[in-house]
Amino acid sequence: MTDGSTVKRSSEVSLELLAGERWWGGAVDDAAMQPYGDQNFSRDLAVSKPSEDGIGAPSNQAAPILVSTHGRSVSSDRPFRFEFADGVLHVWGQDLRVVDEARTLAGAYQDLAAQVWSPSGSPARAMFAGPQYNTWIEMPHRPTQEKVLAYVRNLLDCGMPPGVVMIDDMWARDYGTWEFDLSAFPDPAQMVRTLHEWGCAVMLWVVPFVSPDSWLSRQLRKQGFLLLDEDGQVALRPWWNGFSACLDLSNPEAVAWLKGQLDTLRNDFGVDGFKFDAGDVRDYRVADQARGLEPVDMCQAWAEVGLDYEFNEYRACWKMAGAPLAQRLQDKPPTWDGTGIGALIPEMLVQAMIGLSFTCPDMIGGGEIEAMTRAGGIDQELFVRYAQVAALTPMMQFSVSPARVLDEAHFQALRVALGMRERYLPLLLDLVERSGCDGTPLMRPVSYLGAEDGGSLSDVVAQCRDQFLLGDDLLVAPVLEPGATSRRVVLPAGRWRDVASGEVHAGEQVVEVPVSLETLPVFERA
Repeated sequence: MTDGSTVKRSSEVSLELLAGERWWGGAVDDAAMQPYGDQNFSRDLAVSKPSEDGIGAPSNQAAPILVSTHGRSVSSDRPFRFEFADGVLHVWGQDLRVVDEARTLAGAYQDLAAQVWSPSGSPARAMFAGPQYNTWIEMPHRPTQEKVLAYVRNLLDCGMPPGVVMIDDMWARDYGTWEFDLSAFPDPAQMVRTLHEWGCAVMLWVVPFVSPDSWLSRQLRKQGFLLLDEDGQVALRPWWNGFSACLDLSNPEAVAWLKGQLDTLRNDFGVDGFKFDAGDVRDYRVADQARGLEPVDMCQAWAEVGLDYEFNEYRACWKMAGAPLAQRLQDKPPTWDGTGIGALIPEMLVQAMIGLSFTCPDMIGGGEIEAMTRAGGIDQELFVRYAQVAALTPMMQFSVSPARVLDEAHFQALRVALGMRERYLPLLLDLVERSGCDGTPLMRPVSYLGAEDGGSLSDVVAQCRDQFLLGDDLLVAPVLEPGATSRRVVLPAGRWRDVASGEVHAGEQVVEVPVSLETLPVFERA
């Protein structure tokens, strides 16, 4: 530490909250409660959140990290339990690392990046440089070579830029048999070549599951590659596609077997990488025969598979701060509330503050397929506002084909959002490269740099969670309400130029700016 901060080690910590202090971190699932500090809350990071089915909710990303607007942090290598109660933060865990008085959120974060994490690069540049196109909504559960090529060709013909094509569920023969289903993809190598010629990279969806009643599962059981439960039986676990056996990610030989299949897809067919779905903490049990690994460790083991693939994407992850992994949010419904578009910025800020900089705000419009395919059509305004949120985040992913669901006015608003991303793409790519070297977050809360001249943060800045900084010098405040004609913007310390009007404002105040359908409020540091 170079700023006078102190580092302590303990198994139990109680910190009285300082005046106006707010905290970020823990689990992305808890973003609705963050920044912590103004109400009581508790969480055990070793387990999934409870769910109605009793097996735990699907996880997003989580890490044993808490950082505060006043420069304090608590971290560990193992999951811990924490509680905010009556103005005190209590943490119970193993070898807790406590940093006091780093002064700002940036200071606390930078200490962790320098002293605890090991930043090790970034995902493929193409994942940031162009949009991502996922087949999920347009062809759920049954993509084909013909449909994939038609989907991408239509996107490009409508003026969408080339990007990364993700072929989702059911491209393979079976779960665990990661080979193209030739009845649906008669010439996958030619399909990949065509997509490459069109300027697109290609990724395939995979999960750490194996269909249980199959020849493959019997062979893998004999080889010791399937996870066993406490009774020594193959662990069959429920997930959104039924019940499956789990690949034993604690077994290096099982992981090598999986990577052998993935490498064949790269080498023989030209596939660029993989969307690594599932691997949730809820899929594993403490009593499983997993060589001493706990459920969070199995989630981390799944994430570590992606380190060998420059094109990757994860929706569930434990730790991995500073790793070159793309991290997507949990599927979102197409709604204006705090479960839909309102969840995007808070959840991405939590991702960023636990060291996962390379974030993606789910599929534009929402990736929750039941809601997206329900009768009643697409809310075009919501689709545009969602795209505006994504435009200046690290990654921008589509699934629904915009030309199919948008009229000309809304499609034009989408073009404006894409143009805004193109304008700031050099900044974004520079931040990606920097983050890969030193762990610097791309997205930051507006409280990140602290107050002017080391003063106290105002409550409105400390608690702001519906806008973000991209780097230190670009403030982004997307419109998140239907029918809005103005947007309230919280300005952090400094002087800020409204990109739309050119007007310069002093920081640490709230301003109101007019908006239209095409407006994405952006402020540059003056």
